[in-house]
Amino acid sequence: MSKPKVFVWISTLCLIGSVLWGSIGSSHPAASSLRLTTDPAIAQLLPFEAEATTPPSPAMLNLQAMDATGAPLANAKIHLKLFTPPKTPWFTTDFPIVEGTTLLELTATAPTGGMQVQQMLPIRGHYQLQAEVTPLVANTFQPFQQTLTLLIAERGVKYRNLAILVALLLLVGLGGGWVIGEPSTTETGALAPQRVRLLLSGVVIFAIATLLFISISAEVAHSHTGGHSHSPHSSPGQTAPDVMQVQNLKLHLEGSPTTRVGNLANFQVEVTDAQTRQPVSDVNLKVQVSSLEGEWTAFAYAGVPDATGQLKWQQQFFDGAPHQVLVEVSPQATSKRQFQPFQVAQVVEVEGVAPPLATRLISLLYLTSVVAIGMLAGEWLRSRSLPWQRGSA
Repeated sequence: MSKPKVFVWISTLCLIGSVLWGSIGSSHPAASSLRLTTDPAIAQLLPFEAEATTPPSPAMLNLQAMDATGAPLANAKIHLKLFTPPKTPWFTTDFPIVEGTTLLELTATAPTGGMQVQQMLPIRGHYQLQAEVTPLVANTFQPFQQTLTLLIAERGVKYRNLAILVALLLLVGLGGGWVIGEPSTTETGALAPQRVRLLLSGVVIFAIATLLFISISAEVAHSHTGGHSHSPHSSPGQTAPDVMQVQNLKLHLEGSPTTRVGNLANFQVEVTDAQTRQPVSDVNLKVQVSSLEGEWTAFAYAGVPDATGQLKWQQQFFDGAPHQVLVEVSPQATSKRQFQPFQVAQVVEVEGVAPPLATRLISLLYLTSVVAIGMLAGEWLRSRSLPWQRGSA
């Protein structure tokens, strides 16, 4: 067979193969996906700041389920899990107990395929959002799962304060090293000159005082955040009972009355018809969880109950202070059932947890290491200056 004929046969086979491959590829459409947008933008999101002069605002997380063409998936159910960044023992955050835990778990009905959640993000790092999307009507679309990552940068003021602290400790160490480097005579029976002994004693006292300060601060914070005794029926922040009935519509909020930092608390809202005791789903629900001390919002969600008239979620309270869970029910515009919106509420006592001892010791190690480095640098500078002083003399 001549070379031109061989070339023609090879070209024909390649063309047929490309057509078959294209037809096979077109028979498998792209999978559905979940799109995440935030308000403010992800680059502007910052972790919680306890010392803020104004109440901090939670991040708005907008989730939208999309089909292969980019159109919203209607009548979907979204099961969302939000995980905090993993543990960082050597560079701990402001809330080390929260690291590597579940911050929120929510299952919600999404008639338009969308979900909006307001969540306070307590620490810096990479958060993971695991979402499972399933259809409310069978076989309308294929269920799918997706994991999204959310990076929260540390506040610039933290780095500024750290730089100031390190600079001060270095200056203390430099001064001490300069004193150690000064020539002096050693008294009979003494291991080191008196200046050196006094300086080393000062360093030891500094380390002990720092450790005591860190430990006492943690205990004070624990007693301050975990020692409250608000009564769920007499708290000034509570505006409604946990069960209320208006115009034959009954709204019931049930949840954990007490919890602990690092643990998930369970909550459930149920809407029923008081006469027939049947579930009601054609209403709007608005959930807001806020701190009674700082008056800032920890979590908020607006949506609809499921077919059983319920809304369930689990959340973690990273701040060891009492919180209020407030749920409001209101009628939908297209519903035949019209009524005045009303609320139910519950107060949750949160037990604070002190940072682990290992975290405190690591912090102490960093502080004393900076002082030690300063001392070595000061002693080296002093020794370098001695020959120059002798020569000038």
